[in-house]
Amino acid sequence: MSLRIGDLAPNFQAETTHGSIDFHAWLGDAWGVLFSHPKDFTPVCTTELGYMAKLKPEFDMRNVKVIGLSVDPVAKHSIWAKDIEDTQGTAPNYPMIGDTTLEISKLYDMLPAAAGDTAEGRTAADNQTVRNVYVIGPDKKVKLVIVYPMTTGRNFDEILRVIDSMQLTARHKVATPVNWKNGEDVIITTAVNDEEAERLFPNFTRVKPYLRITEQPR
Repeated sequence: MSLRIGDLAPNFQAETTHGSIDFHAWLGDAWGVLFSHPKDFTPVCTTELGYMAKLKPEFDMRNVKVIGLSVDPVAKHSIWAKDIEDTQGTAPNYPMIGDTTLEISKLYDMLPAAAGDTAEGRTAADNQTVRNVYVIGPDKKVKLVIVYPMTTGRNFDEILRVIDSMQLTARHKVATPVNWKNGEDVIITTAVNDEEAERLFPNFTRVKPYLRITEQPR
């Protein structure tokens, strides 16, 4: 399968550093960020896991649950966490899935079925496609997919920015322009006609018939 925006995020049961979970039940009515790693004790991922731990209060404020995945066992994750704290100043404070059978990596189309059913003997290069970020809404549908190469650290500030946009646009009939940040002006969607726009956004500016700017709704 190939996961696309709008698809139902596949459910799964897994062992994590915080115990056993059923993914959909664990999400509950929250948003979720699932981000994956090709192997434990890899340098770029070490920096990512530490930075995500520092940002977790920002995700908590937005009702977003964070969960990581690596194909190595949970016991290794716990040892890796000490290295992450030593080098990045903060240990992971969110669950880390142990995907030792590669089941979840294949379920989310990060690895092909031919990858087998064990992480044993596989290198980070073998698992290099396990470098995705998924944002999942309270309806359990995929809202965002970003795929990163092994050599490029992920920008979790950007993930927060996108979540701010998605949560705003889920509540109001607006979209966000290029490089938008929380608090800046937004675009009225083309699904809103001028009469409705004048009622909903009385001080909007019409740049073009299809491009109408207004203050961010509160």
